[in-house]
Amino acid sequence: MAGGTLVVSRAEKLHTHFKKRFEELRFNDVTVTGVEKDGLNMLISDMKPRLVIMGAGFYQSATPYMLCDLLRRFKGINIAVVSIGPYPADLAMSFIANGVKSYITAYDGIDQFYRGLEIVKEGKSFVSASVLERMEIRNELPRPATEITDRELEVLRLVRNGFTGPEIADVLAISLRTVNFHKREMYKNFSVRNENELIRVADCLKLIKDDELNFYGRKYVLSPRPAKRKEKQGKRKDKKGEENL
Repeated sequence: MAGGTLVVSRAEKLHTHFKKRFEELRFNDVTVTGVEKDGLNMLISDMKPRLVIMGAGFYQSATPYMLCDLLRRFKGINIAVVSIGPYPADLAMSFIANGVKSYITAYDGIDQFYRGLEIVKEGKSFVSASVLERMEIRNELPRPATEITDRELEVLRLVRNGFTGPEIADVLAISLRTVNFHKREMYKNFSVRNENELIRVADCLKLIKDDELNFYGRKYVLSPRPAKRKEKQGKRKDKKGEENL
């Protein structure tokens, strides 16, 4: 319903409970959903909610990136992120950097949690004390996310297939320095720290299709090489034979 509250959570078995609790807190016209990506875009377009409340871990560490995309699509939409489980304050800063107005976490205490919900219900902004503290000790906030480029997606596809930096450079005919640049840009966009976390995000967002996985580079060489293993095994046998003399 236009002007209502849309709650987005993957905990489908708790949807009825969430709806009841938000209604008890006097949020207007509460709808709870677990749809994502295009389905969520369509729902927001049809519903035109006054407020969207999303679980911090809905897209794992990529939730800030995906909410940044929502804010680009729906200008002026009011989004509040809620966390009732462990969620790093440093990662939560990315929500604010990407344009989300409010972040509320139960880990700041139950009183602050409900105070934050009350402020958000009134249409105002609320940022948890733990995130504000992290923001104050930094020289600058995380950079707002940008849309992933076609070239970055190519690099990501090869990373997901297990290609090394030099192999990616060889396949795409670019320098290793350029490969590393694209990786760093994706780390910033998806709020991750390394390739392993980047792969988790790629899997969570289904950015790489199953038929795009092959795991073999053009210059694939087994390491260590079988010949060297046999040579070492032979030396161990010779040594064992000498000990038995």
